[in-house]
Amino acid sequence: MVLVGLGSNQGESTDIVVAAIHALVPFAQPDTLRSSQLFRTSPVNCPPASGEFVNAAVMFEARAGLTPEELLAELKVIERDFGRAEEYQRNAPRELDLDLLLFDEHTRNTEIFTLPHPRAVDRLFVLQPAAQLLPEEIWPGIEKSIACLLNELETDEKVYALEESPPFCVALG
Repeated sequence: MVLVGLGSNQGESTDIVVAAIHALVPFAQPDTLRSSQLFRTSPVNCPPASGEFVNAAVMFEARAGLTPEELLAELKVIERDFGRAEEYQRNAPRELDLDLLLFDEHTRNTEIFTLPHPRAVDRLFVLQPAAQLLPEEIWPGIEKSIACLLNELETDEKVYALEESPPFCVALG
C-alpha cells in the first residue's frame, strides 16, 4: 500500500489537487486508488503571508515492479508538470507538492529521501486525510495507528473539509 500526500497553495489549488489525483492513476494497480476529502489547511512553517493550502491524501496498491525510488522520481515529474521549479525553498508557496508518505513496509534513509516521510506524523494536514483512508494502518517505526497518531497530535493547525468531492473519494459517513 502506497500513501501520498498532496498539497497546493498557488493558482487554482482545488483544480490542481484534483488533476494531480488523476495523474497518480498510472502508478496504481487497477481499481485500487482511493482519495480522501479535500481539506483547506493553514500553512505550516511557511514564509510570512503564505496562503492557505488545499490538501488531500491518496492511497493505492503500487503497480507491479514499481519501487519507492521510481515513484518518488515520477512524483517530482508531476510536480514540475504543474509548474513547480526544480530548485525550490522548503515550505515555500507552490502549485503542487506531492509527498511519498508510505510505501508498503519499505524504509529509506538516504540523501535523496526518507521513508516513511519524517515529518508526516507531526502534521494535521497530513494525518487528517490519511486517517480517512487508513485509520488502522500502523506507522512504521512508531508502531501506532494513523488514527492514534491523529488523536494524540497537539497542534494549532487549522484544517477544514471542503464540500467538493475529489475523484476516487472514499465514502464518508
